[in-house]
Amino acid sequence: MAKKESRVQVILECTEHKTTGTPGTSRYITTKNKKNTPNRIELKKYNPILKKYTVHKEIK
Repeated sequence: MAKKESRVQVILECTEHKTTGTPGTSRYITTKNKKNTPNRIELKKYNPILKKYTVHKEIK
């Protein structure tokens, strides 16, 4: 019997980039465990367009 997959791929998008008005987007793809973290995740990741670390939130 196969196990049910609890890890899913999620896309993280920069929150500060939208407010600056500069073209382009900063997105990352990662995985999370749905059982341990049912809510949307927020991680600090590097934004190459703004050239600094910013908060990236999970999008659907």
